[in-house]
Amino acid sequence: MTAALLFVAAILGGAIAALSGFGIGSILTPLLALSVGTKEAVVAVSIPHLVATAIRFWTLRHKIDRQLLKNFGIASALGGLLGALLGSRFSSPILGYILGGLLVFAGFTGLTGLSRKMRFGRKIAWLGGALSGLLGGLVGNQGGIRSAAMLGFDLEPKTFVATATAIALIVDGARMPIYFFTSPETVPRLGASIAIMVAGVSIGTLAGGRVLARIPENYFRRLVSLLILALGIMMLSGLAK
Repeated sequence: MTAALLFVAAILGGAIAALSGFGIGSILTPLLALSVGTKEAVVAVSIPHLVATAIRFWTLRHKIDRQLLKNFGIASALGGLLGALLGSRFSSPILGYILGGLLVFAGFTGLTGLSRKMRFGRKIAWLGGALSGLLGGLVGNQGGIRSAAMLGFDLEPKTFVATATAIALIVDGARMPIYFFTSPETVPRLGASIAIMVAGVSIGTLAGGRVLARIPENYFRRLVSLLILALGIMMLSGLAK
């Protein structure tokens, strides 16, 4: 894999995540895995993911829905950790198909407007967060399913991305020590690739943040739904190969 391709992909991932709250891991992990394997790719991508998430968090910190973060966010983080632990002992393609199908369903209902009729109340935020985190942790991709679940809440674009970012930051802080402990040789060996990705996602995040401020809420929901639908199709297509 060329450094230029990785750099461009990192810029794209950072920009998409700035607009939707997810996308960096979905783009960079499978790309890097082509040359180093999935396990090391997950560890390496966690660093640029953390950097981009921290940048988004700082720029949008005043827009966070603190009540939703407290309920949905904590439950999502705990569910994700449980899912990651279970996933390390139990792995099945069926789980990938389930998550892919859920993402396709969420994306489709968002694009057609059906999701507007399935609004979630704050009282079930714990349940929604825990389930989305558990499913995401089991298959190693929390961002898409978390954003799909969060579409059920009535949030304006900046608040949506800010809250999703804060949740992602909590998850990153919990999972990264585990990655580095179990794969201590990965970061030194892939240092150059990690530096390229960090530079790319930083540029993409800053550029995407400027676009986010100009997107009306209706178009924003459709954009996130389209990205979720695309992620679900990509997952199902990858499993079918």
